[in-house]
Amino acid sequence: MGTRDFLYKPQYTITDEILNLVTLISVRVDLLTIQNLGKPGPKLRRNNRIKSIHSSLAIENNSLSLDQVTAILEGKRVLAPPQDICEAENAFKAYERLFDLNPYDPMDLLAAHGLLMNKLLKEPGEYRQGNVGVARGEELVHIAPPAENVSGLMADLLYWVEHAQVHPLIKSCVFHYEFEIIHPFPDGNGRMGRMWQTLLLSRWKEIFAWLPVETMVYERQAEYYAALDESNNASDCTVFIEFILKSIWETLEKFSESDQDSDQVSDQVKKLLEALGDRVLSAKELMDLLGLKHRPSFRKNYLNPALEEGLVEMTIPERPNSRNQRYKKAGGFL
Repeated sequence: MGTRDFLYKPQYTITDEILNLVTLISVRVDLLTIQNLGKPGPKLRRNNRIKSIHSSLAIENNSLSLDQVTAILEGKRVLAPPQDICEAENAFKAYERLFDLNPYDPMDLLAAHGLLMNKLLKEPGEYRQGNVGVARGEELVHIAPPAENVSGLMADLLYWVEHAQVHPLIKSCVFHYEFEIIHPFPDGNGRMGRMWQTLLLSRWKEIFAWLPVETMVYERQAEYYAALDESNNASDCTVFIEFILKSIWETLEKFSESDQDSDQVSDQVKKLLEALGDRVLSAKELMDLLGLKHRPSFRKNYLNPALEEGLVEMTIPERPNSRNQRYKKAGGFL
């Protein structure tokens, strides 16, 4: 199938910089995979996911700090605007479901938006019914296509992403840009575009399911919008592709072996997890199973590290010293 068969034909140029970045990223990802570092442990996966969600929300002016986002994940109460809390809770649910979705299916795209914008929009999970413009401050920077064209444009774009003979790294960047230009939803387009690019990249290499690329974008937020605007003005997304690939490369450079080393689980914690299994047990019951008598040593070497690593959680976290306290393996968002 040639490009002439595609109804949707994104405009971009494969520059030397793009080719160089694609090569660098591909080699680094393959090296991490060979070194068996492409599947980080639960602590690093969890931390990177939290960073990604916090960064993507912050780009859209959500006020929550990284610590507050973490607290919401842990089920703790946070004093913050209800909408900001709802956005974070929705993002957790959307990311939990994300990697079971088909990145080329418009219905799955709508389902993800429904999760992401639940209780935030009147009709989450539906394409916009009205015409919209995109503003930066007081300036109108883009007028999106008419609402009646959105469904067809999204179907054509997803078909192109699935079938075009283009490197997955480049295709994911093109999708991200074109998605923002189509602006298919009344709200949540930025979050959806970044999240869906993560899904597309994860289908190429699994490491991208956990790589916090959005954190790098957040740290270069002004450049992100500048690349979007420059590409929009030129009707050509080359500049945006270069920007996102640079962000991916810089994120990979930070994803170093030292980060992985910090994720190693001690032998004592492994033994505790094996003893705990799928049960809910007290500290005394765990000590008995491990054959331990000295409670301070048990807490220092076994229980506290497991709690700090996010591998074990309390049944009564608001009262850590409760006589009824029990422990279970951390579940859900990893």
